[in-house]
Amino acid sequence: MSDKNTKKPEPSSAKATEGQGKKDEVAHLKLKNEELENQVKRIFADYQNLEKRVLNERREWLIKANKDLILRLLPALDFLLLSSKHIEDEGLKLSIQKFFDILKTEGVEKIDAVGKEFDPNLMEGVQTVAGDENKVVDEVRSGFKIGDQVLRPVQVTVGKKEGN
Repeated sequence: MSDKNTKKPEPSSAKATEGQGKKDEVAHLKLKNEELENQVKRIFADYQNLEKRVLNERREWLIKANKDLILRLLPALDFLLLSSKHIEDEGLKLSIQKFFDILKTEGVEKIDAVGKEFDPNLMEGVQTVAGDENKVVDEVRSGFKIGDQVLRPVQVTVGKKEGN
């Protein structure tokens, strides 16, 4: 009779406890999965930022490395441009164009100044003449830049109203 007085666990409560345990485990695994997904997303974003930073640093390094060489070559271009003002030669014009094409492939741009407002960040005023106030009348020496960085300012003649 003692066996009859001992209570056995009811099968339905055991299943309920087992079901609750599985629900808790599933919830825990979902939470862990979300954490891992967020971690992967952060790592991927960090990697993309690193790639961008390395690319920018590489670009800046190339600009610095090329800057000195380009600055040493610009006087040769100045000489060719000056010669072209006095000599009509197709070979000279082609050489100058080829020089500009090479500079362009290296990211170097000529600064256009004639007819524009004088900008002391890009230009160096070497002379003033009668003309529209603060407008560039003539280019004395070409100027160049790489991206936003000025390699050499353009030397210009700037207009000045007479009587000032």
